[in-house]
Amino acid sequence: MKANTVYKRAHNQCLALLAGRPLGEWPCSEAELAGTLDVSRTTVRAVLAGLTETGITRAEGPRRALHRHPVPGDYFPDPQTETVAQVVERKFMQWVLHGDCRPGEVVHASELARLFGTSTTAVREFLTRFSQYGLLKRRENSGWIFAGVTPDFAAEIYEIREMFELRSAHRFVELDPASPAWAALDAIEAEHHRLLAEIDARYTDFSHLDERLHRLIHEASRNRFIRDFYDVIAMIFHYHYQWDKADEKERNRVALTEHLDYIAALRSRDLRLVDAKCRAHLRTARATLLRSLATGPLNGRTSNGPATPSG
Repeated sequence: MKANTVYKRAHNQCLALLAGRPLGEWPCSEAELAGTLDVSRTTVRAVLAGLTETGITRAEGPRRALHRHPVPGDYFPDPQTETVAQVVERKFMQWVLHGDCRPGEVVHASELARLFGTSTTAVREFLTRFSQYGLLKRRENSGWIFAGVTPDFAAEIYEIREMFELRSAHRFVELDPASPAWAALDAIEAEHHRLLAEIDARYTDFSHLDERLHRLIHEASRNRFIRDFYDVIAMIFHYHYQWDKADEKERNRVALTEHLDYIAALRSRDLRLVDAKCRAHLRTARATLLRSLATGPLNGRTSNGPATPSG
């Protein structure tokens, strides 16, 4: 099951890379692709075989070529690509977002495991990792206490986020022009334009696209601590700011435009421009987070129950 999930996730990631490439020769070695997807060469070979079977790529002598671009039906559904840890993370943050967990409340791994339909061990591992950032405090006997996100905590997390993202952005512009990361950026940029064109109906899809862009940039750091830290960034920014539903469509439209400016700056390889666009976008994200903390999850409820999270 685990290997199947790894394969499906690598398959989808590879499709995202190919979506932004021109048709024709694809000069990417198995070793390079394995490094980009962070999987073994065995998994890469399985992915490449699958791409050939579906006609996305084909062999032209000793070389490989992109024969057609991926379509939505080529991708595995998102739930099939999640690890157990990702399932626990998503369900925990949805639980918090619904207002079922408030600052000061005791959290028990066994109760969450029953609620989430996962093992107690998986929940305990998540809570232990999450507690390292100060959002959960271990009780002396058993369980954890949920500390919540305060304005002071938000200020601290923003300061570290800016530092790490600027460093990652600098490393990104240093990548070789043939690096698969640039093709991934092409695909993400194209999706930004599509989402902007369909913003009225799809504005809630922004969170997923936002995470893909920033995670791609953080991956360029090739620093395990920076990459791991992005997990807590995603949890805090992508869930907490959804508490504030006021002007959500317009806020996401602005963020999409800021992303496109940021992407253009990365392509320019002008570090001063990259810094300016990165800082401007992160300031907007910080303001949204602080506003959401003032709103709180309970203000997102309706008379029919808790608000349903998007993303």
